[in-house]
Amino acid sequence: MIQPNPIIGTGLHAVGGISAASCYMPFEKVKNWSWGTFWIVQALFAWLIMPFVIGYFTVPDLFTVLAESPAPAFWAAFILGATYGFGGLSFGYAIRNIGYSLTYTLSIGISAVLGTVVPLILNGKIIEQFTKTGGGIVLTGMLISIVGVALCGRAGFLKEKNIALQEGKSKLGFNMKKGLFLTIIAGTLSAVWGISLEVGQPISDIAADYGAGHFEGNAKLIVSSLGCLVTNLTWFIVATIKDGTIKSLVQRKEIGSKKFFGNYALSALAGSLWYTQFFFYGLGHVKMGSFMFASWVLHMSMLIFFSYIIGVIMKEWRGVTRKTYVTLIIALLVLVGSFILMSYGSYIGEIASGH
Repeated sequence: MIQPNPIIGTGLHAVGGISAASCYMPFEKVKNWSWGTFWIVQALFAWLIMPFVIGYFTVPDLFTVLAESPAPAFWAAFILGATYGFGGLSFGYAIRNIGYSLTYTLSIGISAVLGTVVPLILNGKIIEQFTKTGGGIVLTGMLISIVGVALCGRAGFLKEKNIALQEGKSKLGFNMKKGLFLTIIAGTLSAVWGISLEVGQPISDIAADYGAGHFEGNAKLIVSSLGCLVTNLTWFIVATIKDGTIKSLVQRKEIGSKKFFGNYALSALAGSLWYTQFFFYGLGHVKMGSFMFASWVLHMSMLIFFSYIIGVIMKEWRGVTRKTYVTLIIALLVLVGSFILMSYGSYIGEIASGH
């Protein structure tokens, strides 16, 4: 039997957040490949190779578990995973209209709220979860995390404005209405991924019966990932065939063997990091005990927190105004406070329930 420990669970979600925040950094080093070419390779690792390899070694009788999975749970997780795959497209177009920081923060913020609340509403447990011992503290932490996310978005917006002024750029192309609309779509579809993992829980339950223990979540992750893979491969294979960049997947001589194999390695690393975030999400999720419902908002908030920390380390915030930097520091402190509250509320709730 798995012994719940929300404090350890929060730590595992933090590791997942670091992986998520850094998963696209390898693309900065990829040479002579289009975004679509990079995406095809990283998609294969993120949603096919890594889920099956890790699943094979951590879930006993993996293929038996998948074969015995209830059809409604299996196909619901698969279809919702495939639906999530369209979120990235809206995300990319939103960036063109309102910039990276604002798109990233708003999208993940929407995902954090919907990915947490919708499953509770569908299961009819939203009142029950927030009124039990510790539930009120967890709810307060969740609301504070939303404030922190909003402040991060504000800091990101100010940063882009500062940089634009320094470089003598105007806000030409900035379209808040269009960007916000696309961001809402991206955030909503991102939340669908969290819902996909929730509806796939019966698959994890079967994995637990076969002795998967803490790694039970790796079984349902395979199913959701396969759905996402289908959407992404279909879109980007067609796109790269149209623009002719798919040829670079096999054209080694044109860019040299070192760059060619380096591109594959970097793309594989990006996909592996994307998968790793949900590997640790699964480990953290089972450790949250009866407060598993808080895992999604905790994970999304961790993602935003560490993405901004990485930005500071990489000196992306160098040259911004004092007001912008102070806003960022306050936002990060607010997020830290929310993590502590959610972890503490979950902890006392588990103590009260006798775990």
